[in-house]
Formats: sequence, structure tokens, C-alpha cells
Amino acid sequence: MASLQTLDYAVIAGYLLVLTAICLRVLRRAPDADELFLAGRSLGWGVIGLSLFASNISSTTLIGLPGAAWQSGIAVANYEWMAAVVLVLSLVFVVPLFIGNRLATVPELLERRFDHRLRKYLSAVSVVLGIFLDAAGSLYAGALVLQVFFPGLSLGLACAGIAAFAGLYTAAGGLRAVAYTDVLQALVLLAGSMTLTVILFGEFDYSWAKVVAAVPAEKLSLLRPIDDPNLPWLGTVIGLPILGFYYWTMNQYVAQRLLGARDLEAAGWGTILAAALKLLPLFLMVLPGVMAAALITDLARPDDVFPRLVADYAPAGIAGLILAGLLAAIMSSVDSALNSSSTLLTLDFIQPRRPGMSVAALGNLGRWLTLGLVAIAAIWAPAIGDFPGLFAYLQEGFTYAATPLVAVFLVALVSRRVGATPALLGTIAGHAFSVGWLIATRLGYLHLHFTIVAGVLLVFTVAAIHLCQWRYPQAVSAAQQAAVDRRRRPGISQPLRIAVAIVMLLTTWLVLMFR
Repeated sequence: MASLQTLDYAVIAGYLLVLTAICLRVLRRAPDADELFLAGRSLGWGVIGLSLFASNISSTTLIGLPGAAWQSGIAVANYEWMAAVVLVLSLVFVVPLFIGNRLATVPELLERRFDHRLRKYLSAVSVVLGIFLDAAGSLYAGALVLQVFFPGLSLGLACAGIAAFAGLYTAAGGLRAVAYTDVLQALVLLAGSMTLTVILFGEFDYSWAKVVAAVPAEKLSLLRPIDDPNLPWLGTVIGLPILGFYYWTMNQYVAQRLLGARDLEAAGWGTILAAALKLLPLFLMVLPGVMAAALITDLARPDDVFPRLVADYAPAGIAGLILAGLLAAIMSSVDSALNSSSTLLTLDFIQPRRPGMSVAALGNLGRWLTLGLVAIAAIWAPAIGDFPGLFAYLQEGFTYAATPLVAVFLVALVSRRVGATPALLGTIAGHAFSVGWLIATRLGYLHLHFTIVAGVLLVFTVAAIHLCQWRYPQAVSAAQQAAVDRRRRPGISQPLRIAVAIVMLLTTWLVLMFR
């Protein structure tokens, strides 16, 4: 059983005290609605980049990446480097539209391109995904690891405690509190992960040749055969860009940092920083799991890898730092999901119905919504244990729910001929097809990997949208076309274009090194 020393508790307590101090400093601003949801559109590039990274590296990632690597190898890192590719492409093609249109929510772009129905549709699905997948999944994963170090702690109580702390400071401080605490949490995450990696590498005398000799060759390959049950290469090429596009571009959970940027330049450099940081998990989270495969062979399940590594190899103080990193991952994911979901509910559903509400009233409403949403996530989180596995729960949820949304978003960006009603009908048809495919898969009639299924769902939804446009033709106004016309918006600067090229070259080098 894992145990913590006095020094470990001191490190964790220090982290929580610093986090509380940051929150109290942010609270001096007494945030209104604009401050609560968008940080007054004043975030700088460093805060944006570190917050994007921290909110993504959730407790499910910190536990799931080493566990998946221990079980099947480094192919799970494809999710990480693909995120870098999606981020820089979004910077070139989408972020200028976000900043140029001065959006408050991502679904607002669909309203300008189509109508209010698509805005509410995307917003509603995003809230459900944010609470039942992002927030609840992070609470559940974090509670599992806390139980390892605190055996007497029940799953429900652990979820409730994490939810209460994250929910209170998110409701009080809004996006600024989320973003600035994410800076601390990103640094703690990087420090804890790097320390554990160095310790494990020391078990191999800091020799990469010894690691290669101790681990099967197939576990050190990013691109796996097409029949690989974990992540086939075709799924990497087709499915991961689709899932990544939803997560990094359409998901209010992530995009809210970009919408809160002071200008396009700040959003751009923040995106570049986040993309560069997404190349690190291969070395700091995935390779430690592969090294653990040579060091630990008696685990009952892959999700036990991370706590076992901390318990067996981290000395006093370092274990506390790594556990603080886990707490940072939990808090960052939960606060991001809560703030984004309350933003969507307030600005996409309530404000349009009550346009006369003051900014102060909207801010107060957002706080109460945040507390209500965190309660729902905490209640649902323990039920995730009844599903086959956390990773499958999360990835399949995003595949079947988000892919039709990606399809209509891409149509909005690319097509100038599709009207609002055909877009809505086609998206609904895509989700109906998704539900049917999911049921057929659960009943054992279909066996296609979910990353490849994402490609099928995307093609079907795009085809359904265009078929509906052909059957029920609807004109597109000049104002609707202008909302997504990048020629009417300033593009990114030349230095940013150079940075995009550098990130792409680094990503290509990484893939070729571990192909």
C-alpha cells in the first residue's frame, strides 16, 4: 500500500496554500459577466499557453497515458503530437475568425454562419460532454488515485471533496481564476512528471540503449498495424485529427482561453506555446509507462501504473510533488469544464431570452450555475466505475457525440452554399446514425475501431447535410458568408507563421524518430 511521509504532506499543503493565495488575489477584481467568462479579454500569451496545456493534461491523462503505454506501448502518444498539429492548423484557419468576430462562445460562430438553432444545438451537446465526460471523468480518475494514498477514503467522498474545492474557486473567480491557477498547475505538472521520468530513467543507468533492450520493439513504435486493437495507423491518420479538432477548436472547455485573449497575437503565441508543450508528454508521461513495463510486471490493471511508480520509486518530498501534480491535473480539468459549461448556459441560452439582465446579474447567475454543474458531475462520477473502462468511456463518448458537430463546423467554414435548416437536419441525421452505430457495436454486429468510426461518421454527416441542402435548398445571405470569410479578418503575423512551421517540423521529426 502506498504511504506518504511528513515531507510529502508539507509539499501538498504548500501547493494548496499557493493555489488559494492566487485565487484570493484574483477575487479582488469582483468579476462581472465579462470578467467571469472571458477574463475581460485580457489574457496574455503565456497564461493562455500554459492554461491550454494544463486544462488538457487531466488526471485521466496523467493516469491513462502511463497505463496505456505499460500495456501496449507508446502509440497512445499519437493523441499528444496530433494535438500539436491540430493546434497550429487551427491557429492559421480558425483562431483569426474567433478573435475577429469577438466571440464569447464557440457556438456563436455557428449562429452567425447559420442561425440560433445550430448555436443552441452545439452548446447543449458541449455542456453534456463537458460535465459528464470532462468534469466527471477527471473527478473519478482523481478519486481513484487519492484512494491509493488514503485507503479509508470512499470514492464518493473523494469526488465530492475535489468537486467542492474546484467548484468554489471557479464560481468565485471565473476564467481569470481558472487561467492563472492553471499556470501554477502546469508548472507543477511538468515538474512532477519530469522528476518521475528522471528517476525511472536512472533505473536504466540513464542509457537509452538499455531501455530499448529491456522493452519489446513494438512497444516503442508510434505507428501500429491496421489491425492493432489499441490504435491502428489508419485511426491515427483519420480519427485523431477529427477528435482533436473538436477538442482543441470547438470545445468551449479549451477555446475559452483563446476567446479571452487580449488580441490575435496573444492568442497566436499562446497556441504555439501549447502546441510545443504537447510534444513533451511522450517523454514525460508515455515513456515512463513503457519503462515501467520492464520494472513492474505484477499489476492487476494498467491504471495502477502511475500510483505504483510513485509508491515504489519516488522518495519523500518527490512523492508529494508528484501527487500535487495529480491534484493540479484534477483541478485544472474540473475548473475548465465547469467554467466553460456555465458560460455556454448563461450566454447561449439565458442571455438571449433575457437580454435586459445586467452584467452583474449574469455574473451571479454564472456562479450559481457553476455550483449546480459541479454537483451534477460529483454525483455522476462514481457511476463511471460501472463502465468497461475510463479510457473507453471518454474516447467513445467523444467519438459518437462530437464527430457530427465537427462535420457541421467544417461545412460552416468551407461551404458557402449550405443553409441553416439543411445544416441542422444533416447534423441531427449524423447523431442518429452515431447512436445506431454505437448500439450495433455494443451488440457485437460491428467491430471497427472507434478512431476509424469517427471518419465514417464525419463522411456520413457531411453527405447528409449536402443531401438536405439539395432536397430543401436554402440560400445563404451575404452576412452569413462574411462571418466565416477569413479574407475579411487579419491573418496571423509572419513570426507566427515561422513558429507554426517550426512546430510542424519538430512534430515530423518526433514521429519519424519513433515511427
